[in-house]
Amino acid sequence: MKRVVILGATGSIGTSTADVIRRHPDKFVAHALVGHRNVEKMMGLVRLLRPEIVVMTDLEAAKMLSDRLAGHVPVLAGMDAAIEVSGSSHAEIIVAAMVGAAGLPATMAAVRAGKRVALANKECLVTAGRLFMHEADRCGAEVVPVDSEHAAVHQALQGQPRASVAKIILTASGGPFRTRDPDSLRDVTPEQAVAHPNWSMGAKISVDSATMMNKALELIEARWLFDARPDQLDAIIHPESIVHALVSFVDGSVLAQMAMPDMRMPIAYALQSTPRLASGIEELDLPSLSRLHFEPVDPRRFPAMRLVRHVLSGEDSLAIAFNAANEEANAAFRNMKIGFTDIVRIVEQVLAMTEGCNVQDFEAVWSLDAEARQRARELCGG
Repeated sequence: MKRVVILGATGSIGTSTADVIRRHPDKFVAHALVGHRNVEKMMGLVRLLRPEIVVMTDLEAAKMLSDRLAGHVPVLAGMDAAIEVSGSSHAEIIVAAMVGAAGLPATMAAVRAGKRVALANKECLVTAGRLFMHEADRCGAEVVPVDSEHAAVHQALQGQPRASVAKIILTASGGPFRTRDPDSLRDVTPEQAVAHPNWSMGAKISVDSATMMNKALELIEARWLFDARPDQLDAIIHPESIVHALVSFVDGSVLAQMAMPDMRMPIAYALQSTPRLASGIEELDLPSLSRLHFEPVDPRRFPAMRLVRHVLSGEDSLAIAFNAANEEANAAFRNMKIGFTDIVRIVEQVLAMTEGCNVQDFEAVWSLDAEARQRARELCGG
């Protein structure tokens, strides 16, 4: 049996991973579950998966959980403990589902230990894609994407020479505002922005979907995951979220991966690509779908997609600033400090202040990240 560490176990990806693992007790065992401070959710996961170790990065939550578990499962505290279990010789598969740049150190520990990394953390590739993939190659780590779009591309590329690839096209649902008048978007509330029509996700990523910043970030990810040129990357609106990505080839053919919109499918694929695992998702019934729709991205409604073109063709520092400023502006919007349309505006302003440069080490990543965050906070009003 493969021993699995779930980073971000109490989030939506983590709980979906737990469901897939539960379905295959003969193939997987939970070595460690890593959460932040959701004690109640972690208690439920402990009962479900019976992990060997639990880590809570929040110290107070770790103490509370330890008291509740009363010694039945060891509880470790802090980010250093998360890094330690990720690189442990006892773990074989690391599901990297921590949200935000905070997930990079623990994920990098898994990469450097040569693990199979089921990657659901965008920021690892957005902020440090060049370094991350170099380390994966150097250390023999196998990086398999969990994002439904990148998992779809990964499947479509199997057995295909990269020279045959003309374009990688990620699909986007368009979020809750796909048909809304762009002039009215300034009035959007956080509650409206998190109401995604197809996916059940956390608040931050739901807002990213509403602005399409998530798709912009995914294009940056795809650049590094698939060693693609900026001109080979594109996105298209597909409201049904049945086709998750398409790869077009130089001979004019296009391969598309299709499945019901349920994250358990790409998670199962990332845990074990061959042979495939039953994921528990509903079987795709094409006659009942009747029609699938595709439409171009409207840059007026989704200016993030215009902005990312500049980032894709630029240096590492631009991607770092793009991500950091978005995290801060997204949080400020959810806390009602700024308006919905201010999110991309603030990211654009931070990019304009950022000098283009490539990074040689992770210290430079953290420095540029901190600098961009500070600028974004100031623009958000402190």
